[in-house]
Amino acid sequence: MTPFRTLRALAAASLLMAGASGAQAEVGQVRISKGFGILYLPLIVMEDQKLLESRAEKAGLGPLKVEWLTLDGGNVINDAMMTGALDFAGIGAPGFITLWSKAKGIPKVEVVGVSGMSSTSLWLNTNKASITGLKDFTSADKIAIPGIRTSLAAVVLEMMVAKEFGRENYGKLDPLTVGLAHPDGVAALIGGKTEITAHFTSPPFQYLEVKSPNIRRVANSVDYLGGITLDVTFAPKRFVDANPKTTQAFLDALDDANALIAADKRKAAEIFVRSSKVKVDVDEVLKMLEDPDTRFSTTPTGMMQFADFMQLSGTIKTKPAVWSEMFLPALQGRPGS
Repeated sequence: MTPFRTLRALAAASLLMAGASGAQAEVGQVRISKGFGILYLPLIVMEDQKLLESRAEKAGLGPLKVEWLTLDGGNVINDAMMTGALDFAGIGAPGFITLWSKAKGIPKVEVVGVSGMSSTSLWLNTNKASITGLKDFTSADKIAIPGIRTSLAAVVLEMMVAKEFGRENYGKLDPLTVGLAHPDGVAALIGGKTEITAHFTSPPFQYLEVKSPNIRRVANSVDYLGGITLDVTFAPKRFVDANPKTTQAFLDALDDANALIAADKRKAAEIFVRSSKVKVDVDEVLKMLEDPDTRFSTTPTGMMQFADFMQLSGTIKTKPAVWSEMFLPALQGRPGS
């Protein structure tokens, strides 16, 4: 072989090796957490249909092992993310914003929003006849929510209270809140044998509760705040920076999940029922998905509404100037807010 041909062969081999090492540079396994309820449906569909694995293959990443965890409550999810136990997580928008603000500028723990995920109405249900609205709660009552202060339900409830009683009184009902995972909140409210007299929750749990003759809805979040994005996905910034193709595959897989939900709500309902530990039938879930208040999109809306309130309440010290400051550059051309 001539020297020229030898050099050309070596160059070609180097390019092949570089391509191979580049493909191997990204992770071969990811850990993702989802929670309970309809708000997590895109992640539930992604897991059931193996959409991330498919997108990873299409992106040339090879076989990707995906490990799924079920976690509920912003504090629990944030702790798992901070300790390095998660690569991607679905979470209530306030939980993400809290961690983004706290970790901003700290390389080892900084996080970034990957996408919006879902929006629906949250209902405040009660088993107490004397409660007809927010104004009727007394010190004798207890409201179940999945996490104190930073969970989605906790912050949304404070925002509703601020609308009802004035911004300075946003914490009026905080002393009444008790941290319970949604399934436990359902059991406590319907059973009626504990201190719990109300539960602030999401689909399908709110629908299951009001089927009981002694349970009724007394407040709806959409009536107070509109149809803003409630749940988002996020990841450690160091993971996103090191794994851009995997991150894009995750975002694409979420878009695929949302497309499936939009095109075939019955199939999505069947997936939810099959995957969920909640006892609910397909027609009930289909009714929830057809509710105009329930929407799924990777474009986040209402993030600044959350951030403004959370700065007011002292939950965060660092507030983003614009919503896109908290999210992937890939989302910046979208009509978020």
